[in-house]
Amino acid sequence: MRFKVFKNTVLLFVLVAISCGSKTKNDMSSNNEIPKQVQNDTTIQEDKKIIVGANRTKEYLPLLRGKRVGVVANQTSVIFIKDIPIKLEAPKSLSGQHKPLESTVTLNQHLVDSLLALNITIKKVFSPEHGFRGTADAGEDVKDGIDTKTQLPIFSLHGKHKKPTQQQLQDLDIVVFDIQDVGVRFYTYISTLHYVMEACAENNVPLLILDRPNPNGNYVDGPVLEKEHSSFLGMHPIPLVHGMTIGEYAKMINGEGWLKDGLTCNITIIENENYTHDSFYSLPIRPSPNLPNDQSIRLYPSLGLFEGTDVNAGRGTEFQFQRYGAPFLDQTHYTFNYTPQPNFGSKFPKHKDVVCYGVDLSNVQAKREFTLKYIIDAYNHATDKSKVFNTANFTKHAGTTKLQQQIESGLSEDEIRATWKADIDAYKKTRQNYLIYN
Repeated sequence: MRFKVFKNTVLLFVLVAISCGSKTKNDMSSNNEIPKQVQNDTTIQEDKKIIVGANRTKEYLPLLRGKRVGVVANQTSVIFIKDIPIKLEAPKSLSGQHKPLESTVTLNQHLVDSLLALNITIKKVFSPEHGFRGTADAGEDVKDGIDTKTQLPIFSLHGKHKKPTQQQLQDLDIVVFDIQDVGVRFYTYISTLHYVMEACAENNVPLLILDRPNPNGNYVDGPVLEKEHSSFLGMHPIPLVHGMTIGEYAKMINGEGWLKDGLTCNITIIENENYTHDSFYSLPIRPSPNLPNDQSIRLYPSLGLFEGTDVNAGRGTEFQFQRYGAPFLDQTHYTFNYTPQPNFGSKFPKHKDVVCYGVDLSNVQAKREFTLKYIIDAYNHATDKSKVFNTANFTKHAGTTKLQQQIESGLSEDEIRATWKADIDAYKKTRQNYLIYN
């Protein structure tokens, strides 16, 4: 028992030291969490100075002490830290003298594990798409269960319920939301944020948001969602690439009155330090099974549109969202081909066991931008164009029926872009009201 108390005291000291911020090195992620392709990306160095909200423990631990806490989390919900060498004073009863002992303290990286170690009373965990530990396929229902490590009950927000129920919230004093987003409208974590905010507002439970950088946060682009096409893949009239962090987007949800019945959620945002929207940020942990590295995250806004088509975007390979292809793309035009096979994060990939012809983008210098050139290319070189679009699903991803019609009619990318410019300009003015970072 003495050791446990001592250990938790040391952990608290370490967390407080981390939360002091900008002068603490932030190269704290465990190497076994970093995919090799991310480690090899040498273009992103400056963001070692970025301190994510979860690391600023000094700011939010007092808000959780003595409270019954629920946590919305997945595998990205971590406090970044390495083993820290410490010198301890040996008790006289053990050594007979005050002799320093050298040891190390390792803080469990996961937010839930860390808070439990610091005697924060966590009652339950809510998990988004892909589950608490981040292993479920895209779109796969995630069931309620018990976390084998902590024995905490886990309630899925991507199965029977997408919104916490009144019963699930009734024994909570506060909810913590900490999930890494990638800044794309159809990436469903922001829809989960909406429903968590709505449930908290309805049940008078405050929400603490631990903010994280947006790796695609340096630009705004793509068609703005039309309200009649709202779904879990896009709930609000924002562009395909929205250019906001989770914290900023929460402010917009409140400010624009998007919660049911005009409710407002009581939110507190623990901000990132040393982050701007122009910052490069390399994710040390894949945010979902099929975004394994920086390359995939940069290409995801553009290649993600293939999710609404019958073209494979690398699922079933080790280069998810770094290639695209289909058996009905012209093999006389494309020199690259691959065969999707079931793997981690994709049990049933499109065109499983079938040769797909297309384009490999794994080694191109991907820019942080959104482009239509890949989907226009695939449509133009389909031997049977009727096989490209899965219309209903594509509309959910695009947020509009117009984009498919424009591509099919042969408009160029510049001509299509011109049609959404006014909507983008209007959105940017609204967005400005909710920005936390420059």
